Formats: sequence, structure tokens, C-alpha cells
Amino acid sequence: MTTAAPETPALSPTRHALWLRSRGPLLALLLLVISGVVLAALQSGEQYGRLDPRSTDRTGSAALARLLAARGISTHVVTTAEEAAAAAGPHTTLLVTDPDVLTDAQLTGLHTATGHTPGRTVLLGAGSSALETFAPGVQAEPSSANSARRPSCSLPEARRAGSALLGGVRYAASGDADRCYPSGGRPTLLHLPAPRTGRDTVLLGSPDLLYNQRLAEDGNASLALQLLGTHKHLVWYLPSLSDPSSARNDQRSFFELIPSGWRWGLLQLTFAALCAALWRARRLGSLVPERLPVTVPATETTEGHARLYEQAAARDRASDVLRSAARTRIAPLIGVPLAHAHTPDVFLPAVHAQVANSPGAGTDLHALLFGPAPTDDKALVHLADQLDALESSIVSQERHASREHPDR
Repeated sequence: MTTAAPETPALSPTRHALWLRSRGPLLALLLLVISGVVLAALQSGEQYGRLDPRSTDRTGSAALARLLAARGISTHVVTTAEEAAAAAGPHTTLLVTDPDVLTDAQLTGLHTATGHTPGRTVLLGAGSSALETFAPGVQAEPSSANSARRPSCSLPEARRAGSALLGGVRYAASGDADRCYPSGGRPTLLHLPAPRTGRDTVLLGSPDLLYNQRLAEDGNASLALQLLGTHKHLVWYLPSLSDPSSARNDQRSFFELIPSGWRWGLLQLTFAALCAALWRARRLGSLVPERLPVTVPATETTEGHARLYEQAAARDRASDVLRSAARTRIAPLIGVPLAHAHTPDVFLPAVHAQVANSPGAGTDLHALLFGPAPTDDKALVHLADQLDALESSIVSQERHASREHPDR
């Protein structure tokens, strides 16, 4: 039986093949997720509750808060500038753990709310912005390493505490100020009295002495209790970037930050990209046929497809190809248009009428031409033989009719 070369459907990949293809990317994704979770856990473990009086971590300050509470000093934790300004009333100590995070508006509002009330303001590691507002005339010098240092000043709190862990930002100030725990000739603790308002300011270059893990070393606990326990109420301010009042009014959008010359250049590049897209998307005209460098016989192609079906045990696809090819060849012989060659309601009645008087009239044509896939290779070979016999019978009848009626 001569078979046409119908279009061969592509073999779908098996589950094993899909696993082999995707296991590499899936493994890389799993490692990435695990690494992200581990890093997040490690970082959160180190940074959680830093300088928070409610935290018992190494860098928390719960131990200091408990010592202050034992002395009858209440600690009120706030996280916004408005709460800090409202809570820092007369005869309170205001501790700002990270003043450099605050905007100029926040610093000004906080200083206005506390500048004319008696009490104390303690700033940890204050930079130039905070110093301009709370300590005019004081300048921040390059930082130094933390170490146990002697007071070397007349401040009573420092003399009673003795050696303490200080370092970090160093300060340069003129006038009446207590310069303690010097490093390289510059103090790392600066006390600025204010006789007229009654609110003094204390600048600490480093917050390390307030940590739980450092509080028991040298005179850290004594110095911290004296600096923060001067008044009965302590306002512990933990600044945060999520504070609504931290939004800057002078923030500009991304496009406002681009210089005007770059805008024109970006516009030209966009126009060039659109032109390139239109050029690449133009119609290229009809296809031009081209001779193949090597002519492959149809038999070799058919045998190659058959071997592929055999290796993949794709009897369903092989049977579909055989039935489709047979119907395509039989349709013109029985007067059925090719468009209806694969429609059982149109194709089967014509075949029945053609083979009604032939020896194979008892064959179940529906099962033969549109039936299920064979269950084994023997059934597939039997199907091919039946299709060949059916086609040969119809061809023989057509030839016999042509001889009897030459004018057809």
C-alpha cells in the first residue's frame, strides 16, 4: 500500500523528560528561596529591637529599662515625632536614639516643643543636622573606635561612673561645656548646660553602653542610670522612616531629577526605537520557494516516522496517521470532498454504499476508520492490513466499473 506523507504530529514530552529539563531551574530557585529566608532570619535576629527598652536581645535595652524602673523612673516609648513632642513635658528626659534619621522639620518641631521646658535631652550619635538644631556651635568630628575610657572631666555623673565604654562620634565645642571621655583630644560625651531654660543637652558619641550585652561592663550601668535618670519620667524616642511626618516636602519625582538634556536624548531614543519596531514589523511579501540541497525519498521519511512511533510506543498516533491517510485517499474514489473525509456522518455512508456488495461488507467500518487506538503492535499491524484491504477493494471496484462503463 502506497501511503501519502501526512503531516506528522509532534510527540509530547514525557513526565521524566519534563523533570530532567526543569530540575535545574527548580533547584536554583529552591536554593535562592532558602538563602533569602536564612539571610532574613539572621539579619532580623541581629537587628531586632536595637536600643528598644522592651527588647531582651543583645542590642536591646530592656536591662537598662528595668534598672530605671527599680529606681522609680517611668519609661515611655514613642515612635513618632508628634508623640515625642507631646510626651516630653516639663521635668522629663528625652532620649533620641537615632537623631540623624529625623528631617529638619521634625528636629525643629521637637526642639520647639522641648526647648523652653526644664528637663534633659540626650542624643545618641548626633550628626551635623541634629547639632545645628539642638547644639548650635558644636561640630561633629570623625568617629573613633569604642573602648573603655576614663572620664577626664568634672561632670559629676561621669566622675561617679568612672571608666565607661565610649567612642563613636567625637565633638568639637567652645564655651561652657563638659567634655568627657576624650578620644584623640575630642570628647565622646559632651554636656551642654542651659541655665536659662533649665534643659541641658547630653551628646553621646556611641550608644553601645546602653546595650544589654554591655551594660554590666565597667561603669556603663552607672553612667547610663545617671544620664537618663535625672528626672522621674523618661521619653524613649525610637525614630523610624515609616513616621508619616518624615515625608519631605522637597522630594522630587524621578523625571524631575533627570536633566533637560537627557530628556531630549531619551525622547530621541524612544522615537528611534519606534521607527526600528515599525521597520522590523513590515510585511516582507510572499514566501519564495527554495530547492532543498538534498532530496529525501518519501520511503525514508515514512520509515523514520515509524521508528520514532515504535520507540515512543505511540500506537495511538500511528493509528491516527494510518486512518487519516486512508480516508484522504479513499474520499476521492467514493465521491466525498476532502473537507468531509474526516467527518464520520458524511464519510461512512458513502463507504457503506461503495462496499455493500464486496466480500468485506461485514466489516465494522466505524471501528476500522474512526475506532480506538490498538492495544499492542500486533493489533496495529492488523489495522494497517484491514485499511489496505479496504482501499484495495474500493480501487478494484472503481476499475471494474470503469471497464464496464468507459464513458464515466
